[in-house]
Amino acid sequence: MPQPQINKADWYLEVDSHRTKVCLAASRLGQDLEVIIYNDNVHLGAVAVSQFDTETGRVSTSVITLMGHKDDAIARQAAYSICKQTKRPTCVLGGIHIDNISNEEIAVILSNVDDLVEKFIKLVLA
Repeated sequence: MPQPQINKADWYLEVDSHRTKVCLAASRLGQDLEVIIYNDNVHLGAVAVSQFDTETGRVSTSVITLMGHKDDAIARQAAYSICKQTKRPTCVLGGIHIDNISNEEIAVILSNVDDLVEKFIKLVLA
């Protein structure tokens, strides 16, 4: 049986260069999308999977979060947004960690993730 074609890192984006640096790497899995959002302390924090319902135009998202992690907010929103706009099944793995993070840094990280997701969606739809 032939092996499925899986291309790694079809897209790579990053923003910032300090403690609030965020990277997005994504690959095609057939017509589906696999996205990893991370920083220099990459880890498995949460996984979100979204599917588009062509009949209703709604997106269903399921999330698994590892104990003690808060990456589910990033993974859920990214998977939902990407799937809603591309209409493709989307899996997002989130793993961002910063020791002693401040509220201001959290806000910058969330903004950086939103920027990367929007840029990624534009690339997929181009």
